Amino acid sequence: MVKKLIGRKLKSSRLKRDKTIQELAEMSKVSSNMISRIERGLTTPSVEILMKLADALGLSISYFVEEAEKGSTVVYTPAEQGEPIFFFEDKHQINSLTQGLRDPGFSVFVDTLEPHCDSGEGGMVHTGEEFAMVIEGCLEFQIDGDTYILDKGDSIGFKASIPHSWRNRSNLQAKILWVVSPPPNV
Repeated sequence: MVKKLIGRKLKSSRLKRDKTIQELAEMSKVSSNMISRIERGLTTPSVEILMKLADALGLSISYFVEEAEKGSTVVYTPAEQGEPIFFFEDKHQINSLTQGLRDPGFSVFVDTLEPHCDSGEGGMVHTGEEFAMVIEGCLEFQIDGDTYILDKGDSIGFKASIPHSWRNRSNLQAKILWVVSPPPNV
């Protein structure tokens, strides 16, 4: 739990400052490989490394370890204030609306997709269930060989074990609300 919390907080802090892993590595004198491993929750950093990272980001070391064992039973997220958890080449940005919830059985995200962004080659398959609702734009889903076109206000729910993919069909940005259970390890 502590490894994942520190990793999420480090990644979130880095993204909020619009820094790449390499840029943070240069600022902190911590290797990019180590930063990547910390962000993915694969290792717990030493106090020395955590101090270097905190200093480079202008944070206190306590920021990374506070709430490490408790989490919160309520997470309030003001509009447009979700916790950034994933960026992909300025085409795809995911913000969590439930980050910090203790022992969640689900996660809620707002996904901002640039024009013609897609989920990649082939269908995704994983455990659990997914629900998606288009907030802005238009999204095409392929689920088990069937095509679904979702416009603003449309939604879809499905078992994630069924091969699925999506793409923004529009020349405009799309925003999608996702509910995923169980929550993915991000």
